[in-house]
Amino acid sequence: MKNVRNLALSAVLGAAALTPVAVHAQTAAPTTYVNAPLAAPVAPAQPKGRCGIFQTCASTKIGLGRGDFMIRLSAVGVLPEDRDSKVWATASALGLNNTALNGTRVKTTDQVMPELTFEYFVTDNISLDLIATSTRHEVQANGGALSGVSHTGKTDVGSAWVLPPTVTVAWHFRPHKRLNPYVGVGGTFMWFHNMNASGALGLSKLNSGFTGGPSINAGVDYQLVGNWFFNFDVKQMFVRMHAWAENSNESLKVKAHDSLDPTVVSAGIAYRF
Repeated sequence: MKNVRNLALSAVLGAAALTPVAVHAQTAAPTTYVNAPLAAPVAPAQPKGRCGIFQTCASTKIGLGRGDFMIRLSAVGVLPEDRDSKVWATASALGLNNTALNGTRVKTTDQVMPELTFEYFVTDNISLDLIATSTRHEVQANGGALSGVSHTGKTDVGSAWVLPPTVTVAWHFRPHKRLNPYVGVGGTFMWFHNMNASGALGLSKLNSGFTGGPSINAGVDYQLVGNWFFNFDVKQMFVRMHAWAENSNESLKVKAHDSLDPTVVSAGIAYRF
């Protein structure tokens, strides 16, 4: 009987000794799993800086369209056609009283100057533009009956500056494309200023009236890089000039009507805002 009690006590003590080991074994593994280090999330790369003024970036709009405003600086050639010239002379000493000088024609020289253009796109296809420039031209009266008065084939009349602001409505065929041709119609107003007579035939005063007329044009814009564009444009203006020259005592007066009808060719660089 004593042996049985000793065996039971040994069994109880053995079970008690083994219990902490089992508990420890169950808690050790989860503790190791929970404490394992986690990888830090990788932040996406952020773009550095802004798109440069001479760069084409993902945010750069291709072509031109509604709401765009451009300023263009061009070299412009003004080429007067001088169609349908008519000249009259009044000189009591010569027996002339508003007498037509048959065969005499007015010739105006060509000129090249810088030009500034402002353009705004009302819609994707329609734009309004205004050109601003001023050019200086020499004027001659050549041949015909005037040769009998001046005794020379060419009479230097003088020079004048002309300011021809022109407003154009243009239709653009390929909005939002790099290459965008267009055609347009508009109106030209011409103001002559700083007019100087040459003194030929004693003519010391030179004047001209304010004039204007319609115009048509065609051209193309090409996007070079970023918001920079190249432009080529040809305008045909239909304008008549009314001018007169006289001597100091107004005893001799020469009057001329001339269809200037200048062809205006320009090429330049534009920036879109």
